[in-house]
Amino acid sequence: MNYANIKSFDIADGPGVRVSLFVSGCTHHCKGCFNPETWDFQYGKPFTAEVQQQIIQQLSPSYISGLTLLGGEPMEPGNQQVLAGFLAAVRAQYPDKNIWCYTGYTWPDDFQEGGKAHCEATKAMLSQIDTLVDGEFKEELKDITLQFRGSRNQRIISLH
Repeated sequence: MNYANIKSFDIADGPGVRVSLFVSGCTHHCKGCFNPETWDFQYGKPFTAEVQQQIIQQLSPSYISGLTLLGGEPMEPGNQQVLAGFLAAVRAQYPDKNIWCYTGYTWPDDFQEGGKAHCEATKAMLSQIDTLVDGEFKEELKDITLQFRGSRNQRIISLH
């Protein structure tokens, strides 16, 4: 898996100050996407063990509320294969920090067996996520007044 960017101090993509990981690869190709370069699975840099450790270190200050996954699309099955183990490591190190994930897929249908985003890592991945922001960005439903969402169809769902 590749990643496009890591923000060490993000206040736009979840509550509090967060570390945000923007993964590469997305098959949704939403019209008006703010990050279309991340559609390419080869975009950015490899998500190595060193990068994972760097993020874990960035999460250590007490003022960091948690980790946010964005993209691209974190819930693409190929990305889940890598992220599930990483999220387990984050959760083991920081059980009190929350994990948010933005996805264009829809809860719960796309994550069930036979769903568009389901793979052998899905259950493990979802078990680590506290809050899921679901639904493709819809340019015709764009609303800049929404907190933590870009369009009115997107939902903020507590998984735990």
